[in-house]
Amino acid sequence: MGRHSLPDEAGADASGPRPRSRGRTVAVATALVLTVAAGTAAAVRSDLLSFGDSCRDEAVELDVVAAPDIAPALRAAADDARVKEVTSDGSCIDVRVTARDSYKVAGELRTGQGDPGYDVWVPDSELWLQRVGPGSKQNKVAPAGNIASSPIGMAMVPSAAESLGWPEKTYDWLELAGAAMKSDKLRLGAADPARSATGLLALAKLSAAGKSGGKGGDTRAAGMAKALSSRTSDSDSRLVDTVARDASGSEKSNPRRNQALILSEQAAYKHNASAGEGNSLDMFYPKDGSPRLDYPYTLVREDELSTDQSRAALRFMTLFGDDEGRAILAEHGFRTGAEAPPAKLVTAAGGRTPQPYTAEASEPPGEKELQETLGMWTITVQSARLSTVVDVSDSMGAFVPGQNQSRMEVTKSSLLRALAGFTDEDEIGLWEFATLLDGKRDYRELVPTERLGDRKGEGTQRDRVSEAFGNLAPIPGGATGLYDTTLAAYKEATSTYAGGKFNALVVLTDGVNQDPGSISRGDLISRLENLSDPKRPVPLIAIAVGPDADKEEVVQIAEATGGSGHQVDDPAQIHAVILKAIMEAGSHG
Repeated sequence: MGRHSLPDEAGADASGPRPRSRGRTVAVATALVLTVAAGTAAAVRSDLLSFGDSCRDEAVELDVVAAPDIAPALRAAADDARVKEVTSDGSCIDVRVTARDSYKVAGELRTGQGDPGYDVWVPDSELWLQRVGPGSKQNKVAPAGNIASSPIGMAMVPSAAESLGWPEKTYDWLELAGAAMKSDKLRLGAADPARSATGLLALAKLSAAGKSGGKGGDTRAAGMAKALSSRTSDSDSRLVDTVARDASGSEKSNPRRNQALILSEQAAYKHNASAGEGNSLDMFYPKDGSPRLDYPYTLVREDELSTDQSRAALRFMTLFGDDEGRAILAEHGFRTGAEAPPAKLVTAAGGRTPQPYTAEASEPPGEKELQETLGMWTITVQSARLSTVVDVSDSMGAFVPGQNQSRMEVTKSSLLRALAGFTDEDEIGLWEFATLLDGKRDYRELVPTERLGDRKGEGTQRDRVSEAFGNLAPIPGGATGLYDTTLAAYKEATSTYAGGKFNALVVLTDGVNQDPGSISRGDLISRLENLSDPKRPVPLIAIAVGPDADKEEVVQIAEATGGSGHQVDDPAQIHAVILKAIMEAGSHG
């Protein structure tokens, strides 16, 4: 934002019409009507509130896409700015707001294809900006500040809240979730963490709390995710629609209705405003901290905006820092500023003392933690079928800089850690590969891909895979037979595709293909493209380990299947990369 100075509050002399720098495709879905203080209805023209004569031909147009919960507040502020003829550098600003789910916008921006068709994006959480990520293929996003916030807690119908001692009794996240999950008497619903910041931030908090309990933490976290997955909704708005009507005995016994919901304070506020006293929600604020939605105001393709547009965008953002803009946000149930929230807002959302609603927000999870949480969610909810192929060429015996361990030893530890995050419903198998490994073949199946909970003899499939990981060792003199191995493993993975599961092939290699008798890279890519079937997707997750591996090569090979290629300098990063790749591939499913 360094190249922008703050637009003048009063504006300067207009210098003529400001043509828009790129085409616009966003349409206003409904007519906007504003009742002014005198009670006179503002005129409506072309689905937009009219400007006065002084602004009609001079306005700078801005298209804003916002999360559905905050879009109405932005529209109200835009209407107010239009009626009052708010200016930026002497030109009025004409802001049009469209509501769109943040996960959908993030997915589009990450691909970087085409003109987004909007200038400003206001998602409900900064985590969506992390999802867009850096890189040449992505549309650039430039956050300019946060305009509102809303803490996340657990809202319950009155009878359920009373049974847990609300409002006097306080709980941490694990205690609340445990109370809701221990029986069907208190059914807990959440929005899908792959599509909802509320659901993801809460799951990350629950996951971190579960893992902090020591040994078995990964299993506890997966268990909570599994329990939540049976009662998830596609969005926060659909989640609210699942709440039971507390006054109705039939609703209490309806197994599809929830008595408890993981919600933002703003969502509870909005529900209670129209629900009536008997069907309102009571809000628990966990005592170990509530994560918050933080609504980053973000410029899209900032370098392509005209100076007038970028300054007008910043001018619109400043409206939410003045008294009138803050009042609009508060009227819609949002918090503004760092001070304690108004008691009226909290009460309307279902909060009461001594619930710790004034506590500072808990530290937001880091990008790595979010990736691990989403990866765990994907494989827990859908169940996974992963065939793992590991390079055992001689170079895997090289020591990792700064560690007294070889690449192979660190790789095995990372794989074992990843394995702990899978449930007994998931299917995992293992191949190894190197030249001179099995006669003319560069590869060998060690453990077939089967359900981890299945028992054969004295142990389970998990035991067999763990033992096989632990026994991996470099082959003296063996080179990297990457191409033939990848093709054979992909043929096997696609031919044994399991419906209803997340299917993928994971290939780890520390070098480029070194088998002179193998197929070429071009031939491999062509064959992988022919084998790949969008109706039965098996993305290849290819991981280049160490400085000798070729990231460009693994990216090309993986993308032929709709998968992804990655490079790690330290094999200890393999665990996080696998979960990130699973999360990204799963979000496209």
